[in-house]
Amino acid sequence: MDLAKLVDSNREAMVKTLQEAVRIKSVQEPAVPGKPFGEGPARCLAYMLEEAEKMGFRTQNVDNYMGWCEYGEGPEMVAVLGHLDVVPEGDGWTRDPYSGEADGENVYGRGTMDDKGPTTAALYALKALKDSGVPLKRRIRILFGTNEETGSQDMKHYLEKGGEIPVCGFTPDGEYPVINGEKGIINVTFEREYTQEGGLVLKEIKGGSAFNVVPALASATLLCAPAEATRILEQYGEKDPKVRWEVIPEGLKVTAEGVQAHAASPEKGENAIGRLLAALGDLPFAADLHQALAFLGQKIGTEVHGESLGICLEDPDSGKLSFNMGVIAGDEGKLTLKINYRYPVTKSYEDCAPRLDAQFGEAGFRKVSEAHKKALYVDPKTDYIQTLLQVYGELTEFEPKTICIGGGTYAKSIPNIVAFGPIFPGDAVREHLPNEYWEIDKLVLNAKIYAEALYRLAK
Repeated sequence: MDLAKLVDSNREAMVKTLQEAVRIKSVQEPAVPGKPFGEGPARCLAYMLEEAEKMGFRTQNVDNYMGWCEYGEGPEMVAVLGHLDVVPEGDGWTRDPYSGEADGENVYGRGTMDDKGPTTAALYALKALKDSGVPLKRRIRILFGTNEETGSQDMKHYLEKGGEIPVCGFTPDGEYPVINGEKGIINVTFEREYTQEGGLVLKEIKGGSAFNVVPALASATLLCAPAEATRILEQYGEKDPKVRWEVIPEGLKVTAEGVQAHAASPEKGENAIGRLLAALGDLPFAADLHQALAFLGQKIGTEVHGESLGICLEDPDSGKLSFNMGVIAGDEGKLTLKINYRYPVTKSYEDCAPRLDAQFGEAGFRKVSEAHKKALYVDPKTDYIQTLLQVYGELTEFEPKTICIGGGTYAKSIPNIVAFGPIFPGDAVREHLPNEYWEIDKLVLNAKIYAEALYRLAK
């Protein structure tokens, strides 16, 4: 049995399948009857299921939320979890993002790397196993999701409809070697109302664009008399060179600059909201507003691990809790704050969220919304983790090791799954960017790794 040769023999067919999948614009659209995520995702799912049927696999379409193909017999099932939906193409392309163009070295287009290419590699890995005729004790099922990019409602529906849970498996929607841990992620929104009086009024404060982005810019407009503006400027205007004070006809404009980063690694950025709050914290606002601003400035400021809030959890596997004030918005009567924080893989929601909520509550804030994704952690000594590492070590030149990340992958959407590829150490990250493409050699190598991994997991 030479699974690698069988994969090589299907190189051209693999490329063609990926090209055709890329040509289907599978961005989520408004639901239509029988197609919960719109026409594109449903059409791409139908195409991949048809390809799987041609290869001789059993298939099922689960209400156009997702579908699967399967090979083998046995009471237990090993799964590969891939997705066919893509993010919108966006601006900046120099090629047609849905051409599926191939030049002998690369395949170009939205989804080539995330995640149509890796899912295609998994399909042809399964074909290599089938063509080899090697006996297996477990079934192998490839799950074709269609809603990973916008909420993973596809896999929620699969589980609600009684979809079988694998005994083990992987998603080719992360990076190598093996991601055995993903921090828990909490997005929470707090609001606080206040009254203002006196000679200094906060008219507007704004900054940031999303929970999971460290904001690079934040600003506030203050109403005050010209003499007060001059006094404030003289007393507070030179403390931070990255905070700009400007006298305007109605008072003052205060602008703070930061450095944008992903909330999974907030230490790589500088939070402009925190910098702005630090600048405003000493100003003579009315007591009610001053209390709110002082709390945020003193308890959060530009900290990135929740130290002053007392939630700086840490473990040896994934490091410290990550904390980000992603968005602030306010006017003369209400302040809204959107926070993203990520707790270590061996900790829990109960270890941090109640303490955070209590402190915000004591400061007069109320929680208006919250979304939580639990941490994922699989012991590195677990058999299937060791199997994946062994295959990776044998088929590549890279060190086989487990890693924990601050971000989240598709693995969180179904039990007993970890992220395994497709991005190798040192590879350029191109998903979600203009001119996305994937090297054909990487497509083929991933198929070889997945074929060998699935064989060992299922034998």
